[in-house]
Amino acid sequence: MSSDQTAPFTGREAGTRLNLSPDAESIMRLDAAEAYPHEACGFFFGYIDGNELHIESALPISNNATENLERRFAISTRDYQLAERHATDSGLDLLGVYHSHPDHPPLPSEHDLKSAVPGFSYIIVEVRSGRPHSLRSWTLNADRRFDEERVESVITELATDLGQDRWS
Repeated sequence: MSSDQTAPFTGREAGTRLNLSPDAESIMRLDAAEAYPHEACGFFFGYIDGNELHIESALPISNNATENLERRFAISTRDYQLAERHATDSGLDLLGVYHSHPDHPPLPSEHDLKSAVPGFSYIIVEVRSGRPHSLRSWTLNADRRFDEERVESVITELATDLGQDRWS
């Protein structure tokens, strides 16, 4: 490809819906709570059916950031390779990355934008005072901006039905 050509956009269309299994959500939330006050991070796996992502499992990994772990996460090349191998071995697709925002809302930061790639979903778990709260998902669009993805979760819906602030 010559330097004046651009690579094709490989992201998903806006309006993607994530169906988050209770097992995968529990792993993400527990990892986020245990890592507090630092950011947790990991990968999630599942399959794509049309405009829906079915998330079946999550794999926590170590935050490899070397500074400001309360506001940053980093994923090593080795951990990414481990996630690819896990996807192959489990017969699932690597669908994205999750991480936590300790004492901050689940909105993508400038750092999140700089490290994001098209084609992945990015789940952010808000953690307040060590307890997981809201969870939202984002995907990078062709303009390098985040579009929110709708998350469907039995755990989150149950907490809402009970009048709780998610996992508070």
